[in-house]
Amino acid sequence: MPFAAEVTAPEPVATASFTDAAKAVARLEQIYERNTAFLRAQFEAFLQGRMPLARVRATYPFIRIATATYARLDSRLAYGFLAGPGVYETTVTRPDLFRRYLTEQIELLLRNHSVPVEIGESDEAIPVHFAYKRDVNFETETLRRNGLSPERPLRDLFDAPNLSAMDDTIINGTHVLAPGQPAPLALFRAARIDYSLHRLRHYTGTSPEHFQNFVIFTNYQFYVDAFARLGRERMAAGDPEYLAFVEPGDVVTRNARFGAPVPDDAPPARLPQMPAFHLVAEGDNGITMINIGAGPSNARTMTDHVAVLRPHAWLMLGHCAGLRNTQKLGDYVLAHGYVREDHVLDEDLPLWVPVPALAEMQVALERAVEEVTGLKGYDLKRVMRTGTVASVDNRNWELGDHSAIIRRLSQSRAIALDMESATIAANGLRCRVPYGTLLCVSDKPLHGEIKLAGMADAFYRQRIQQHLEIGLKALETLRTQERERLLSRKLRSFAEVAFQ
Repeated sequence: MPFAAEVTAPEPVATASFTDAAKAVARLEQIYERNTAFLRAQFEAFLQGRMPLARVRATYPFIRIATATYARLDSRLAYGFLAGPGVYETTVTRPDLFRRYLTEQIELLLRNHSVPVEIGESDEAIPVHFAYKRDVNFETETLRRNGLSPERPLRDLFDAPNLSAMDDTIINGTHVLAPGQPAPLALFRAARIDYSLHRLRHYTGTSPEHFQNFVIFTNYQFYVDAFARLGRERMAAGDPEYLAFVEPGDVVTRNARFGAPVPDDAPPARLPQMPAFHLVAEGDNGITMINIGAGPSNARTMTDHVAVLRPHAWLMLGHCAGLRNTQKLGDYVLAHGYVREDHVLDEDLPLWVPVPALAEMQVALERAVEEVTGLKGYDLKRVMRTGTVASVDNRNWELGDHSAIIRRLSQSRAIALDMESATIAANGLRCRVPYGTLLCVSDKPLHGEIKLAGMADAFYRQRIQQHLEIGLKALETLRTQERERLLSRKLRSFAEVAFQ
């Protein structure tokens, strides 16, 4: 028998105005925790055989702000202000996870516009899957082991994820407002964020709360192995910069400064598809490393999901094919431009959109190479070239029409080729996340130096540690910079959302 139009929902919460960011975030958290607890209670009662009398629904909290002027306090800012007169709104999830971020964004709005923000309940339904911070299937299976099983389709009773409402039109710049609809306040709405938070746990094997503000993507497990050794060593040595080291399975090794650095959990039986490791610092200001494996599809998948955490910067650190005679195996390539033949972002970020080098990232990377190698100025050219990196979606690109390949690479002025760097940089531009690329030449297929097993092993042993040290030093430099300078206006469009 179909349900009537009635809906079972928590008692409505009145919308309230706030001029204090911390109190506004506290109200967001109160609404979110109450509404998700309501969904979990209704869902678990259903699994125990108690059929709801009507469709069950609870909604995300929202932040809303209105202004009647173009004026703002500081025109130098890249974010934290409204584009013009009007009403702006976004829905919010996991305020416990985003508390620091939300507080900062709301404080900037209050300071720049001198009007209150409103906090209330939106009309965006919370999918029951997202009422659980971990995968809802785990909770369901726990109950099923007790002999309990639902007999009706879930979507008849509860809201499920609606992919048509979780698109990326805001970050793509294609969002169209319906008449009377508030303009977006943030790049991602709540359900889209929840979707990515669950995907992050699935792909990386670690919880979203462990991710840090500075992220390294790599295409080789060797880098992750070196990063893991370094993380454990720093914890054992009582490193003053970091609090803990987290590995897949949420295995947390605490810093020896706080007691014996013993992992507080067992690692998983096998690594996840794209394992993540985290050097945790105060304020999430540490470094996360993720092995995305080979190919632009993985690169896009992971950057799409990491972007909702609003990292301060991400860096591609991996191997590439050197394309010039003057390059040697082990040389570094600092990308200042990209040939985008990866194709995974063509529909969302057209090929005519330039993906420029970002000065702050370039300077930090070049200085890190100088410090680690001991080479400066003209001598630095012995081990590093700055130039264009071509990223392709065909790992066997060498086997195509050789003359056509040579012509295209020559015309583009490319000095290196890989499968991930252009994707990571382009998605950084698209998602307003500062990006950089430092690669290491591991083979030169156009010049007969093809990567073979023995050669590769020797090369990895010689270069991985130094390359990783350079990447870490660059990010540790960026960690000390003013955030406003790093998250600059270069990444923002002329009609942009207020939140970073």
